[in-house]
Amino acid sequence: MATVRTWVVTGSAGFIGSHLLEELLRQDQRVVSVDDFSTGKPGNLAEVEEAVGAQAWKRHRFIEGSIADLEVCRAACQGAEIVLHQAARGSVPRSIADPLATHQANVDGSLNMLIAAREAGVRRFVYASSSSTYGDHEALPKEEPVIGRPLSPYAASKQISEIYAGVFARCYGLETVGLRYFNVFGPRQDPEGAYAAVIPRWIRALLLGQPVEINGDGETTRDFCYVANAVQANLRAALTDNPKALNRVYNIAVGESTSLNALLELASGLLGRRAVERIHRPFRAGDVRHSLADIGLARRLLDYRPTHTLASGLREALPWYVSRFSAAAAA
Repeated sequence: MATVRTWVVTGSAGFIGSHLLEELLRQDQRVVSVDDFSTGKPGNLAEVEEAVGAQAWKRHRFIEGSIADLEVCRAACQGAEIVLHQAARGSVPRSIADPLATHQANVDGSLNMLIAAREAGVRRFVYASSSSTYGDHEALPKEEPVIGRPLSPYAASKQISEIYAGVFARCYGLETVGLRYFNVFGPRQDPEGAYAAVIPRWIRALLLGQPVEINGDGETTRDFCYVANAVQANLRAALTDNPKALNRVYNIAVGESTSLNALLELASGLLGRRAVERIHRPFRAGDVRHSLADIGLARRLLDYRPTHTLASGLREALPWYVSRFSAAAAA
């Protein structure tokens, strides 16, 4: 990435956003980032600053504010060439509990960012979508042209954001690329709270010697995608010079299906935990039973090549969790 550009990263104190911020600063780019700390954490920004060093950090300007505020979005986009829009209110169960907050963050916020990007003359708008958009469409693997009915307010919000991005491409000429993430995991993913993702939640429980809670019988399957793969996809989408790659939505995953039971065996084996207490909970409303991505389109048009499998991603991520929970586990 020889050319220095000005980028915008929304949700920069969050999980994926902080990894994007770190990678861009490592590659000598200028970055304006936005977060309101509703789910993102100041500690993630501090971790990025420590990782890249003081000199690189000077190329970063942080705006604390919500993308639900159009003026915040306008301030972020001024003078920018590329937007990586990651800010969202995640979690299917959280959206079912509070659909209005999900709509405000994911739909109103995305629309605000699109408006601000268009007004500022941003060249390309790359945004995070979700595998949840496939809804009740049962065929596997999931292919981009065919989606089903959304099963949660979160899924509906991501479908609407995809529609708006397409409209802005057609009406205003804004180059857009959507990335449907499939169960992204890695360092800085929050293991706390009722809506925590399964991998950090389980690893924390295993390190602390606590029971592992499984929703359903454990035969639910997912296409787990390490965060480095998601970072790669964002940069390829942002920088591609292939006109056929633009104004599309892509599956971002590995293309491998793993059951929750198999995931638990892998994680417990890597941590050397032989006896694991399992507590089975009811299957969660709004969740899909099986998920597997066809990543052929991203391979062909974005040259997306996943560098990490579930196993190699877990091995790379484990030290981050161990460093944070080993002391508590020993206490």
